[in-house]
Amino acid sequence: MLRHQLLAECFGTFCLVFAGAGAIVVNEVSGGAVTHVGVALTFGLVVLAMIDALGDISGCHINPAVTIGFWAAGRFAGRLVAPYIVAQCLGGVLAGGVLQVVVPGSATGGMTLPAGSPLQSFMLEAILTAMLMVVILRVSAGSKERGLLAGITIGAVIALEAMFAGPISGASMNPARSLGPALVAV
Repeated sequence: MLRHQLLAECFGTFCLVFAGAGAIVVNEVSGGAVTHVGVALTFGLVVLAMIDALGDISGCHINPAVTIGFWAAGRFAGRLVAPYIVAQCLGGVLAGGVLQVVVPGSATGGMTLPAGSPLQSFMLEAILTAMLMVVILRVSAGSKERGLLAGITIGAVIALEAMFAGPISGASMNPARSLGPALVAV
């Protein structure tokens, strides 16, 4: 049922942004207690958990780039692309708002803040997203996936990419993840 799929996408993206951007915020306000490695692992682990919990409902795309990637690969209905993206962006914005309330005092609100030049950051994000999509398309059977191995593999790629590229580009790989905290922090 479409309503359940959209709720799953909204909730899954909320959890991704709340935990991942939340790790950034907590690291910031605690003087580095989470660490960069902890932030990267948080993003990977929350994606793993959401895939296992929600994959059979919506596919747990929780990322507009993933939804578009599945559609471009012919594995997702075009009529569902816009509703999925709206649900994902809504989840990201809601999580950004909750983070502002739950962890006040953050200067960044968990925003994606690249340290590299715009071109360098753009190129890194494009390559990271392409790598992520290749892995997702190769380990999933369709646009709906539930399974520990798919979750582990996809979560590991996200953690890996966040660990090495996060300090330069922010390693978002996800427009809804970046949009939510940025809209709320403005």
